[in-house]
Amino acid sequence: MKKAVAITTGLLILSTAAWAVLYLQSGAGTCFTLAVTFGTISYHFSMRLAVGAGINAWMNNKADYTRCWFRPRKWEEKLYRVLRVKKWKGKLPTYSPEAFDFERKSLEEIAQVMCQSEVVHEVIFVLNFLPIFASVWVGALPVFVITSILASILELACIAAQRYNRPRIVRLLERKNCRRKENPP
Repeated sequence: MKKAVAITTGLLILSTAAWAVLYLQSGAGTCFTLAVTFGTISYHFSMRLAVGAGINAWMNNKADYTRCWFRPRKWEEKLYRVLRVKKWKGKLPTYSPEAFDFERKSLEEIAQVMCQSEVVHEVIFVLNFLPIFASVWVGALPVFVITSILASILELACIAAQRYNRPRIVRLLERKNCRRKENPP
């Protein structure tokens, strides 16, 4: 997944540059539209990679899953039932599936990765709306608003999946730790 995303991002950036050059040479409106379209998509891909790398450098998969921010709220479980998160959470793409590998990672490491992933998606959620400001120069405000909202819906789904799964992982971890205390090696 990582390689595919990096290659796609590179191709999008090259496409943006190519259409921008064609527009500057020809002045054709179609070239401008395509440059803006590819530029916006490039932004969304590049921003996701940059946010993920930045937060990984900052947190290094060592988030404190016991912090208040990461604890489930009373209303969340009901919301997740209404949204049927259990049915679709497994269908979401995972950028680093190896980070969630139960055979290679401890439950604590997985809980920490889940917290970091949630933070990444929360930051991306906010940054999805920056392209709206491009409408000041480009116009087409509805297009930028719609694409920002659609991109943000995906981030909300990812946040919901992390917040739905993490309490289950933490409960497993707590049970495991209790058993260790009751039955020391």
